[in-house]
Amino acid sequence: MGKTIAEKILSTHSGKDAQAGDIVIADVDFCFGQDGTSALIIESLSGRKVFDRKKVCLVIDHNSPSPNLKISNVHQRMRRFAEKERLKIFDVGEGVCHQVIPESGFIKPGFLVVGADSHTCTYGALNALATGMGSTDVGIAFASGRNWFKVPQTIKVICKGRLPDGVYAKDVALYLIKELTADGCTYQSIEFTGEVIENLSMEGRFTLANMSVESGAKCGIMLGDKKTELWLRQRGIENFSFVSPDKDAVYFDIKEYELSELEPQVAQPHSVDNVCPVSELKNISINQAFLGTCTNGRLEDLRVAARILKGKRIKNGIKFIIAPASRQILLSAVKEGILEDLIEAGGVLLPPGCGCCVGTHQGIPADGEIVISTANRNFKGRMGNPNAYIFLASPATVAASALTGKITDPRKYL
Repeated sequence: MGKTIAEKILSTHSGKDAQAGDIVIADVDFCFGQDGTSALIIESLSGRKVFDRKKVCLVIDHNSPSPNLKISNVHQRMRRFAEKERLKIFDVGEGVCHQVIPESGFIKPGFLVVGADSHTCTYGALNALATGMGSTDVGIAFASGRNWFKVPQTIKVICKGRLPDGVYAKDVALYLIKELTADGCTYQSIEFTGEVIENLSMEGRFTLANMSVESGAKCGIMLGDKKTELWLRQRGIENFSFVSPDKDAVYFDIKEYELSELEPQVAQPHSVDNVCPVSELKNISINQAFLGTCTNGRLEDLRVAARILKGKRIKNGIKFIIAPASRQILLSAVKEGILEDLIEAGGVLLPPGCGCCVGTHQGIPADGEIVISTANRNFKGRMGNPNAYIFLASPATVAASALTGKITDPRKYL
């Protein structure tokens, strides 16, 4: 019987003929923790050493720089642990884990990756099986290089057609989550395929893979192609091979979506699957716009926003916050003049990192304020205030909304 990508990767890493539903013990290729999860990882090790220092890293990104003494002490503990174990640590200002880890060449096609962060599924854009786990489970991987997995069933999602101008990967992600629902793919693997996926940039593919977990999925995986190969080789990654599903692979479900007429999409409070076209939202004023996160803080995202805002000024009274996903992206945006355009338009620049997405320090909205964000979650309290209202949209929609002061279709500005 043919295998899906997830079945193949877990078979290879467990040494067993793994099928959906099986429980396997599998070797991991890479694992990591971030500053919201690493303290418990370190504690769970109970003095044991990491299995392979080249396959483990720590990232300070969720609270970067530290907003208080308690978190400063967590950061100090992470630095000391990394020094003792001679691990790579991405420190304050280097960027979001899901950008700096693949950017630095740690992920290859066919890898099995676990991270103590739910959006570890981002690396599925590189044809890897990557999934988030709890801190103690990742601690087991740190110590042993292995963990147990239930082989997921796979849903094949075929995205047909060509996206209209002004419609982006984030719009595709939001639309698919509405169709699949927030728990419609729980503990399943999604294989993304079709003409729309083939035409997405690598940045767009990372965005879509990142949001797989918002439908409950264990992982979201894409086929490798020439774009993937070029992206990897540009970062010095060699000696890899892509994993493809067998022609007779057995899928739990196959869903097809024609996206040639797709409009820009917006997720309304307080659920990621509460999605509608931007045209259905009339005269909703905003107080804050946020451009960044592991979903949409990449150079392509900043570039799109700058196209809309160059030579213009955002609506008076609007807070427009920008957090590049990595230092490398920040420097590229400086060289291109992108940041100059965004800051001259009224944007406020944060250091590379998660910014106000997680709601622990920067950019916490006031009671009753309405935020439009490029992040991946909008449940109550996500940005630090359960009395605020978060809408999710593409970088283009966020930039256009900052310009007008209300949720706005970006296509008229592109």
